[in-house]
Amino acid sequence: VSLSTEFSRFLSGLHYNFNGEMMFEMNNTSSDMMSFFVSLGAKTEVLGDMSYIKNFSSLEDEMYSYNNGVALKFMNTSSIIELKGTDSLDFLHRISTNSMKNLNKEEVKKTIFTSEKGRIIGVSTILNFESYILLVTSIQGKQKVMSWINKYIIGDDVKLSDASHRFNLFEIIGPQSESFLSLFIGDTINSIADNSFKVVNADGVLCFLAKIKDEKGLCKYWILADQENGKKLISNMIENKGPFDFNLVGEDANKVYKIENGIPSDPNELNDNFNPHEAMLIDLVDFKKGCYIGQEVIARLDTYDKVQKHLVGLCFTESVETNEKFSLLDDQKNEIGVVTSIAYSPKIKKNIALGYVKRSLAVQGTKVFAKNGIKSMEVTVHELPFN
Repeated sequence: VSLSTEFSRFLSGLHYNFNGEMMFEMNNTSSDMMSFFVSLGAKTEVLGDMSYIKNFSSLEDEMYSYNNGVALKFMNTSSIIELKGTDSLDFLHRISTNSMKNLNKEEVKKTIFTSEKGRIIGVSTILNFESYILLVTSIQGKQKVMSWINKYIIGDDVKLSDASHRFNLFEIIGPQSESFLSLFIGDTINSIADNSFKVVNADGVLCFLAKIKDEKGLCKYWILADQENGKKLISNMIENKGPFDFNLVGEDANKVYKIENGIPSDPNELNDNFNPHEAMLIDLVDFKKGCYIGQEVIARLDTYDKVQKHLVGLCFTESVETNEKFSLLDDQKNEIGVVTSIAYSPKIKKNIALGYVKRSLAVQGTKVFAKNGIKSMEVTVHELPFN
């Protein structure tokens, strides 16, 4: 199956089987897919104008699948932006931190959009379909990233559009993931290299499967499918999970997984208060590629060792609500950082967090104080990931 041909069929809003027969018209809306997950037991919550999946089962069960089995998450908290035009790849190379010059067809790479001051505008995963490029970014950061990109399209053959409504994206994580996926696509799983994707036939279901090894060294799979194929594939997985510890997971477990593994998220850790050095994302910066927006500041911080703070893990000694806001203080009551995300970890059996602290205090075991208008308590700095 030609990848470009199948992708064109996705874009035209039609699905074909392997004999080239038209099967149905796509009606790919997030709300319809959310209804499907609710029928599978999803408990949802509304935050602002967005509905998201809170959980399917207990936090302990979902975290067990993340850490020991297979966890599948509907990524409706991500947005998909499409770039078309002959200059698209070169344009991304010129305005973001990572090199895109040698990003081949069917390859995946992560990059950061930074301001003139080297601060984080957004972090995106780039999938190269040759004639088209998809950027996967957070739903909170979508408008910010799209506005930033539009600002610099001057005479370039680049057309930008929000493609979230045309695709469904699912993430599969866990140590059993590769073996589990081989049940549905067979030996094809072995032909997908790290940070690449292919069209696959999963028991008659046509989709794109990407294998992504992130900057933390963690491996995950992304499935990109139209609505009906997405539903069919997930139903097949639930019905034929065999001996695998497979679970559908929600945002609660995903937040714990990210904090435990030191993965920063938009908007809590990834925003224009911080730069890639501070967010521990310097592996997404190519120092050899030449100019990009914010390059001078980021290079100067590296050259002169001027990074002021680091992203760290934090362990609370007392129980706190996960939506509480805290500043971090040293023993002289000087403000030295901020707590950005909090969750309860069943593995550690305590509230843990991500936060930024003054670089000199970003050392395993350092005691600092978390304070808000109501309470103050001692917290311990932890290296990431949490063990």
